[in-house]
Amino acid sequence: MALRDTLLRIFTWWSGSTVSLNLYTRRRGTYVGADEFGNRYYRAMGPLIDASVGPERRWVIYNGYADASKVPPGWRGWLCHTSDVAPPDEAYTPREWQKPHEENLTGTVAAYRPRGSQLSYGQRPAATGDYVPWVPGE
Repeated sequence: MALRDTLLRIFTWWSGSTVSLNLYTRRRGTYVGADEFGNRYYRAMGPLIDASVGPERRWVIYNGYADASKVPPGWRGWLCHTSDVAPPDEAYTPREWQKPHEENLTGTVAAYRPRGSQLSYGQRPAATGDYVPWVPGE
């Protein structure tokens, strides 16, 4: 690992797992599975900091930039304790009308920019001339 990668792991949390998370995962984490995006999911049993979390702590180590929208719906339910069964252990087949999961693309080059948006390419449509401004007192 290069010096740059080591410094990024020490001083940033958004570019992957931190040193403390890696240590905690090695000591207490049990690997549960991975999703199609390369995110890895873990659980730890035992005494917790907050009893309202439940009997186990669950977490994800993101593949690349840490963004919660990268987590597919099945894994999101498992992480939030909505589902007790992890997606690899679940026999779920998606319906034909369900789209595959896609992360939030806002702020990226691939973001949706409708026709007429200032950020979209091409020519903006001309104003139609049917706008009448409001004038006070009329």
